[in-house]
Amino acid sequence: MKYQYIVTGVIFWLVLVTASAAWNVSQIQGAQQQVNLQVARSFFELITTVRAWNAQFGGVYVPVSATTQPNPYLQIPDRDIHLSNGSVLTKVNPAYMTRMIADLAQVGNQIRFHITSLNPINPGNAADPWEADALATFELGAQLEASHWDGQAQTFKYMAPLITRSSCLQCHADQGYKVGDIRGGISVTFRAQPVNLWPVLVSHTIIALVGLAAISTFGRQLVRAFADLERQSQIDSLTQLHNRGYFDMYLHREFLRSRRQLSPLSIILCDVDYFKSYNDMHGHQVGDSCLRQIADALTATMKRPGDLVARYGGEEFVMVLPDMPAAGAIAIADLVRAKVEALHISHKGSAVSNYVTLSLGVATSSDELKEAALVVRADHALYQAKQSGRNMVVGATGSSQMVVVAEPHLLDS
Repeated sequence: MKYQYIVTGVIFWLVLVTASAAWNVSQIQGAQQQVNLQVARSFFELITTVRAWNAQFGGVYVPVSATTQPNPYLQIPDRDIHLSNGSVLTKVNPAYMTRMIADLAQVGNQIRFHITSLNPINPGNAADPWEADALATFELGAQLEASHWDGQAQTFKYMAPLITRSSCLQCHADQGYKVGDIRGGISVTFRAQPVNLWPVLVSHTIIALVGLAAISTFGRQLVRAFADLERQSQIDSLTQLHNRGYFDMYLHREFLRSRRQLSPLSIILCDVDYFKSYNDMHGHQVGDSCLRQIADALTATMKRPGDLVARYGGEEFVMVLPDMPAAGAIAIADLVRAKVEALHISHKGSAVSNYVTLSLGVATSSDELKEAALVVRADHALYQAKQSGRNMVVGATGSSQMVVVAEPHLLDS
């Protein structure tokens, strides 16, 4: 049962490390998102700044060449100027300039600008589905920028709206736009390195493994320590026998087993005769030594693994004998009585022998509903043994009693 705490600790540790890893990944991804946003915003602001420069002059003239042709969608009288030397200049308005910059930037495949609108004059400025969704959101006033990370293509896409200014109406007034309206937007797309999560994952894996090893090591040590403490809590410190608490638990378990298997269960209660006078004459230290010797004698009598000897309290001991009928329990009790008297522990204060002796009460289960009834019958048998002269065994089986008196040759009176 103690190992459940190790399992709980392991689960808690894994949850904690996983939560830490998830938080760190989230922070790193959030930081990368902010970096991408700042880069995209910078590009967007740079483009709008150049557009504003162009707009303040009402457009700029550039020489017509093979790569720079007049803007067919700019319908104004002074769009083209023919010089005396035969050269032709064409006006480049902000929108046309943006497309030219976008085409130039796309050659290097590093960054792409796209000026777009839901109602474009130039069909080449038509919005793709993502841009259309962003523009619709802008027009509703829900947000003023949109972004998207495409992990498969490893590209970051950003878009912000273009607000109609008075200089824009030269081309867009016919479309019904007014100053302050959102007439479109510019999307910025560039390649961005994906977030490298391996350092976080590897470090947290190492932390998790180290933690699991520590939990396992210290957990086993704690389990052993708890087991030792539990054993110590069940052991009588003086005699090193099991104590009363362990006896109660063991008897309950064996009593239930005997009822299931319909097998006999016997207990023997032992009391040291005239032990108070022994302590008064020899002192408590000698009395403690006497109890230890008796405990050793009782333990030596037990031959089966399932038998139990425990200190019942004070100078009383108890023995639990599973699968033991009454006659066998009485025989063992008398053997114990004889062994203790044969120790020849001098006892001048005894009225039955010159040596320390035991009185014993034996009870064997019959139809008791609770183990307490079995203990009561053994206690009554012990009382009968003490009332009948001590240094003897009284066995109780149901309502009958059998008295076994100490063998005369073991007495030295």
